[in-house]
Amino acid sequence: MAQVPQTFFDALAVRTWCGLALTALGRAREEIDAINVYPVADGDTGTNLYLTVESAAGAVEAVFAGHEADRAPGEPTLADAVRAMAHGALIGARGNSGTILAQLLRGMAQVLAADGETAHTDGRGLTSALRHAADSARRAVAHPVEGTVLTVASAAADAATGAGGDCAAVARAAHEGARTALAATPGQLAVLERAGVVDAGGRGLVAVLGALVETFTGESPGAVSGCGAHARVEGVAGVEREGRDDVASPARGSAEPADPQDAAACGDGPAGPGESGPAFEVVYLLEAEDEAVERLRARLDALGDSLVVVGGDGLWNVHVHVDDAGAAVEAGVEAGRPYRIRITHFGIGDVHTTGAERPPRERVQRAVVAVVPGEGLAGLYTEAGATTVLARPGEPPASGELVEAVRRAHAREVVLLPNDADLRHTAAAAAEQARAEGIRVALIPTRSAVQGIAALAVHEPERRFDEDVVTMTSAAGATRYAEVVVAERQSWTMAGICQAGDVLGLIDGDVAVIGADVRATAETVLDRMLSAGGELVTLVLGDEAPEAVADHLEARVRESYLAVDTVVYRGGRQGAVLLIGVE
Repeated sequence: MAQVPQTFFDALAVRTWCGLALTALGRAREEIDAINVYPVADGDTGTNLYLTVESAAGAVEAVFAGHEADRAPGEPTLADAVRAMAHGALIGARGNSGTILAQLLRGMAQVLAADGETAHTDGRGLTSALRHAADSARRAVAHPVEGTVLTVASAAADAATGAGGDCAAVARAAHEGARTALAATPGQLAVLERAGVVDAGGRGLVAVLGALVETFTGESPGAVSGCGAHARVEGVAGVEREGRDDVASPARGSAEPADPQDAAACGDGPAGPGESGPAFEVVYLLEAEDEAVERLRARLDALGDSLVVVGGDGLWNVHVHVDDAGAAVEAGVEAGRPYRIRITHFGIGDVHTTGAERPPRERVQRAVVAVVPGEGLAGLYTEAGATTVLARPGEPPASGELVEAVRRAHAREVVLLPNDADLRHTAAAAAEQARAEGIRVALIPTRSAVQGIAALAVHEPERRFDEDVVTMTSAAGATRYAEVVVAERQSWTMAGICQAGDVLGLIDGDVAVIGADVRATAETVLDRMLSAGGELVTLVLGDEAPEAVADHLEARVRESYLAVDTVVYRGGRQGAVLLIGVE
């Protein structure tokens, strides 16, 4: 069904654009992952771009939800929407390509939010935003290279500048300029020409600009030039392969070249050998002043390559490839406060370090993918054979991260354990996307990590899939769960009014106990749970749990409840002081 077109670029247009861009990147993700050869062929550029836009779209949706909750008249302002889009992309940016895309969106927001009260902008305002976006992204890259997403962004801005007219005309011109520039990228980078591909990051940007056209016209742009001057590829949603980004090619198998000569030009074979590169990708968010960031740029530039630092106003996203990951993180510590630190080892002899193709890995029959709240539990689940997704306090994973974990499990059948009631819809969306890719996925609606532990304990890969899922679901459902947390603010609860600093005991998601002491509150919670019976108590201690609380609770169970066993795990930084499960 055709999208209802927007006339001006307002908050609703921002929301529509983000949604359409996410859909376009979702369709193109796999093909874009498959075509990256520069700067590193590590196969996740499409995924990284998707996750970046998913974070941007989620931030925009939160603005609209907050506006509705406040019962404010009309819609959010354009400034509120574009600032949320830029901030969401910044904090959710993945890899080199996602980081550059985040800066492009931030550059647009700086122009569109300049007058905070403006309800919308026209074609002229959109043109200015695209120009500033391209220029600011180029400045954010330590050593800009032509034939990459930067070239495509500049071409889009140039084409928009000469377009004139309304937003639809500007969007069409920018998209067409980007497509033309994308087709020319193999002639600008030898590595692209040898591989017979276009820049992956540039293809991703063309996808995003195609979504902008659809926002204002209601129709998705048609076929696009993929490789060479003649071959046509349906749906230009391209994304570059992450790691070192900026390369994409025509979608493999998405369309046949017009003649054999075109097929030869496109070069369906693997990229030729490349030079060795740094061993690690390091990414983190950084709270720091502008002066400190300038010093950081210089230091990281000397340590490695593919350096991109984007952001401003005290918050930055840092991306670099280095051999000494520790030194890159230490540089961030000296500059300010780094967090959400992600270090990826490209691996000895993989495509990043050798330029050779990875040998195909045979799929296993069945795997378990689980969301876990702390590093300790991640280790426990991993030892039990599960593929884990770490959910840090206040940072729930997006559906794209869960899909990526399902792919990483590399199995024909996957059991998905969200381990959080609030992740039910996110996990369901991830399961649907994975099923669309041909993976059989069963979602067990576990609401706590202790229910996931119970399910994993009875998992038998040799059983029939349906029988295994039923057994795991039964074990999870038979496990009552509780958590002990510290209240952050005054609040109404099922057990009365709590104050900041009170210790809360939640049973099956509802506050049942309000206390002043962790040990006493935990004991009360445990007694209430065991009053209905039980055979096994699972205790998962967070980093903030008092040293003796586990010993005290174990003694309590041993003395008061016959034939009930207790097992204790260290959960690490899991948000809750203590998790309790009773089976």
